Amino acid sequence: MGETMKRKHVFGMLVGLMSASAFVFGADGGVIVVAPGTAIAALDAGIEAAQKVGAKLIEIEPGEYFVEQTISLDSKDNGLTIHSQEAGKAILNGGKKITGWQKDGENFYSATLPEVKEGKWDFRMLVVNGRMASRSRWPKTGRLTHESRFDVPWMSTTGGGWQRKPTHEELTTMKFKAADIGAGFEPKNAEITVYHMWDESMVGVASIDRATSMITFSSEMGHPAGAFGVNEYVVWNVREGMNEPGQWYLDRAAGKVVYWPLAGEDMSKATVYAPTVETIVKVNGAKDVTIRGLAFSVTNTPLKAGGFGAGNFDGAVQVNKAGGCKLVGLEVFNVAGQGIKVSGGGTTIDVCHIHDIGACGIQGERIRIVNSHIHHIGRMYPSAIAVSSGGSSLISHNEVHDCPYSAIICGGAGGVVEYNRISQAMLELHDGGAIYMFAGKGSVMRGNFAFDIPDTGGYGSSAYYLDEQSEDCVVEKNVSIGIARPSHNHMAKRNTIRNNVFVYDGDMTITFPRCGEYVFEKNILVAKGLILFQGINNVSMLSGNVLFSGSGKRVGETLKDYGGTGRTDIAMGENNKAVDPKISVESSGKVVYGDSAILETLKIEKIDGSTAGTKSRF
Repeated sequence: MGETMKRKHVFGMLVGLMSASAFVFGADGGVIVVAPGTAIAALDAGIEAAQKVGAKLIEIEPGEYFVEQTISLDSKDNGLTIHSQEAGKAILNGGKKITGWQKDGENFYSATLPEVKEGKWDFRMLVVNGRMASRSRWPKTGRLTHESRFDVPWMSTTGGGWQRKPTHEELTTMKFKAADIGAGFEPKNAEITVYHMWDESMVGVASIDRATSMITFSSEMGHPAGAFGVNEYVVWNVREGMNEPGQWYLDRAAGKVVYWPLAGEDMSKATVYAPTVETIVKVNGAKDVTIRGLAFSVTNTPLKAGGFGAGNFDGAVQVNKAGGCKLVGLEVFNVAGQGIKVSGGGTTIDVCHIHDIGACGIQGERIRIVNSHIHHIGRMYPSAIAVSSGGSSLISHNEVHDCPYSAIICGGAGGVVEYNRISQAMLELHDGGAIYMFAGKGSVMRGNFAFDIPDTGGYGSSAYYLDEQSEDCVVEKNVSIGIARPSHNHMAKRNTIRNNVFVYDGDMTITFPRCGEYVFEKNILVAKGLILFQGINNVSMLSGNVLFSGSGKRVGETLKDYGGTGRTDIAMGENNKAVDPKISVESSGKVVYGDSAILETLKIEKIDGSTAGTKSRF
């Protein structure tokens, strides 16, 4: 068939697929070009056309495309590339526009949504003029304290969890203080976040018994209220929680969405989106699919507990059991669930921008994540992790910041987490860190720069954390500043911590509870206060380190399980030196060495944290 006839043949197929609101046309070489309309029918039609004519490239013209149901790719789409003609200018929107705003009281505006009142539509996220709007919150700041107790011991994750399995009643009820929940609270609207230690449960309210001050939830929490000794909660989505401009709530009882405009916002001109789908694009079982330069925004989550790392939710972009897939130059923003979620491995995520995400930024196993910027994660679910991966994943040269729990989590065999720049993690929850490794086997943390990680209490926070069953791992050439506990190790063994630079302006603690056979060598520790090694009896080798304490105190504490059994001063001499190395760490991560003589004596290699972070942008 000649080229002219081929083009006519392709075009003829496409004409049969076009709708009045969106159109598709063919180009030379079997390329399918999709132009915007008022619905995503254009892209659906483009994918179907590509399958029919064997085209391997779909180009998306700039514009906004509204997704009414998830776009699915399968084995018929092997080798397909979908890309934006202009990077970031083609936006796939998983919601629909809310219009018809009317005054609702002195400060508020509302829009009637019959589908909400009928129980056909429910959502937890609203985007107003490009901004993920804040939900109504009670109380305005801080958290309420409930009176439920769950005093069953936690036996560790690998120890089986709770010593006694919680009952259904314990997982679905919470006793509150009568003064905290006013009589006007509408149970049908209220959603409650119950905080645990390293995660939380957002659940709906089935009923409120004011005689007993007991709330019954519409679904089970991940842990009982009061577990781990944490007795805190927050109420969302009630009119009483409308405290300031920019907030909203969904009035299910009245069938309307209510918003308090910011100063200067004109609701007759405002662009407001509410989500209708959980996933915009799903690649299911397809091989070698590439998605490049597209933007994804506005997705929903169901009302249920997110579990550890908020991992129970789907991604705006979902890849399931699809080998050789590449997600390149994507922007994912203003979504309620995960940004990108991968199961089955074999996917590369390169030069992506993931931000303003309700749950995790990127979640997957056996994946490659490089040169990406991931930030402002966990906007709805504070247990969310910016980057959560398992197996032989590579997480390299990313910039990660502003997340309520751990920035990067990696587990399983052969993972490599290297040259990432990480800050402002652990802003709300506990027992995590800049990089957290669970059950790592022969995994590596290398060349990362972690800074400004606060300790919010509970089980604390760390820079580099090797947890239960992590074995034969290496933590090397990393830099941390402004972190009181740069290295935390728990129920782990045969790991090596070497050639790192840890700097803190107070007391610094390195911890090894229930560990064994550790090597801690050729590290530089500089603290203005005390340097404390907890569990020093679990360290087989402590050698060739610079341990400079401004207070002159370097202490080793022996532990039995988690209890201290004694403290002694760490001897300085041939093996370890107390000399001030006169180093400083710039905001870029660059380590400035004032005294190289001691490094040469101990044969410590100079490292530089400024090599961490993204190397390029799309």
